[in-house]
Amino acid sequence: MKHNCSILFKLLILQCLSLLCVSQDFDFFYFVQQWPASYCDTKQSCCYPTSGKPAADFSIHGLWPNFKDGSYPSNCDADSPFNQAELSDLSSNMQKNWPSLACPSSNSVGFWTHEWVKHGTCSESVLDQHGYFASALNLKQRSSLLQSLNRAGIEADGKSYSLQNLKEAIKEAIGYTPWIGCNADASGNSQLYQIYLCVDTSGSDFIECPVFPKGKCSSAIEFPSF
Repeated sequence: MKHNCSILFKLLILQCLSLLCVSQDFDFFYFVQQWPASYCDTKQSCCYPTSGKPAADFSIHGLWPNFKDGSYPSNCDADSPFNQAELSDLSSNMQKNWPSLACPSSNSVGFWTHEWVKHGTCSESVLDQHGYFASALNLKQRSSLLQSLNRAGIEADGKSYSLQNLKEAIKEAIGYTPWIGCNADASGNSQLYQIYLCVDTSGSDFIECPVFPKGKCSSAIEFPSF
């Protein structure tokens, strides 16, 4: 009996240690959305998903746990693979708002798998797999980036806009300062590519960013049509 209790105690310790290893701490999330035209308008180009050309709207890149020193955890739980069956009620919403533009064309499952394995598994202390993707979809709806820019007279028309005006339009609508990432079009011109917003550790509320990513845009950047 004593021997059995000893074995059980050791198993409980191992289980607790396992949970501690999986349950990574983090300080906040980056919620990242990308402009599809800027993804596509590069020398690398893009491929539309098998469901067809996405809507002319910002789409989700990811919801990424991050630390205040600028570093981030990744690939935190090898025993938690992506399971599409858990997301059946979110599938159509994800196809619309979280499409893959990588080549070759796909049904975007590979993209979602990557985001869950690399980033989502590091938030399991607060969000299970369904909660992780549902949170990102909710944040996308609440941010309404394109509408916020349009209300400020900033349109996806191929013209250049002030980086400062872009930031101010988003802060006016959401209440928090975004970080804007740029890439280069096929001719090498700077264009609006990604918008980062910061979210608390519950994955539900926007906050001021404790730290911004590295990199910078030109003072005026293109907003290409799609």
